[in-house]
Amino acid sequence: MQHKKRHGARLWLILGTLLFSLLGSACSAGGLSAGGSGESAGKLAIVAAENFYGDLARQLGGDRVSVTSILSDPNIDPHEYESNVQNAAAVAEARLVIANGGGYDSWIDRLLAAAPQEGRIVLKGYDLAPVKLEDNEHIWYSPTDMAAIARAITQALQKLDPAHASGYNQNLQRFLSSLEQINSKLAEIKARYSGTPVGLTETLFLYQSTLMGLKVLTPFDFQKAIAEGNDPPASSVVTVESQIQQQRIKVLIYNEQTATAITSKLRSEAQAHHIPLVAVSETMPPGKSYQTWMLEQLNALESALQSAQTA
Repeated sequence: MQHKKRHGARLWLILGTLLFSLLGSACSAGGLSAGGSGESAGKLAIVAAENFYGDLARQLGGDRVSVTSILSDPNIDPHEYESNVQNAAAVAEARLVIANGGGYDSWIDRLLAAAPQEGRIVLKGYDLAPVKLEDNEHIWYSPTDMAAIARAITQALQKLDPAHASGYNQNLQRFLSSLEQINSKLAEIKARYSGTPVGLTETLFLYQSTLMGLKVLTPFDFQKAIAEGNDPPASSVVTVESQIQQQRIKVLIYNEQTATAITSKLRSEAQAHHIPLVAVSETMPPGKSYQTWMLEQLNALESALQSAQTA
C-alpha cells in the first residue's frame, strides 16, 4: 500500500567511503549524541522512524535503552522528510529499529539496506497492527494497535536483553494500563457525542473518529487526496466547502503539520462560520508522551464538541 507521494523522500545515497568513515568515527566516539550513546554505556541502541514509537520504546525499555527518533520536529511536514547521513549512522548502530511501514516511511528500508547488521530486529507497526482501516497507515492513532506494537517491542527487548526480561514486562504492563485513560476518554466522548457530524481534512484522525462514533461528512476521496499530497477532486472540494458554509459539520478536525492552500482556506471558512477547529498532529509534539499527546487532543475535541452543542 502506498502512502503519501510526498513521503517518498529522496534518500541521500551513502557512498562507501563516506559511510564507513562516518560509522567508524561514530563508534569510536561512543555513538550519536542525538538520542543517546549507543551501546557504549551498556544500553541497547534503538532507532525509531517516528518519535511516538521512540517514546514507546523509552517507556518500555527504561534506562536499559538509548533511543534515537528520526522524525521528531513538529515544524517539519513528515511527508516532505528527507533522510540524511546522520540517520544512516544511527540505523547502522541500532540493535532494534521501529518503523511504521505500510508505505508510510519507506525511506527507512533504504537506510537498513545500506547498513545491514546481523541480529538486528526490525519491527513495522503497520504489519503488527490488528486494526487497519482501508488506505490508512496512521495506525498509531489506535490504542489497540499501539498495545500490540508495545507487546512486540517488549518481546524484542527481552530477546536482545534476556537478563532484564522481567523488568521489560513490568514496563509493558504499566504502559498497557495507561492506555485505559485514552480508551476511557474515547468511550466518554462516544457516549455523549456519537453521531455528531464532523469534518476531517485528511485520513489521519479516522481511527479515533470511528471509535467515537462521530459522523465524518468529508468525502473520503477528499481526505485521501490531501493525505497523499494530491489535489482532491473538484467535486469533493465543492462538497466540503458547502458543508462548512451550510454549517452541516459541527467541528473541523485538521492536521496542523500538513497545511495546504485548500486546507488553510477551509480552516478560514470554518472560523468565519463559527465552526470550532481542532488541531491534531502527525508526529508527537515535544515534551509529550504518547499518552499525554493523545489525551490532550481528545480533551480539545471534547471541548469543541461541547461548544458546538451549546452554540
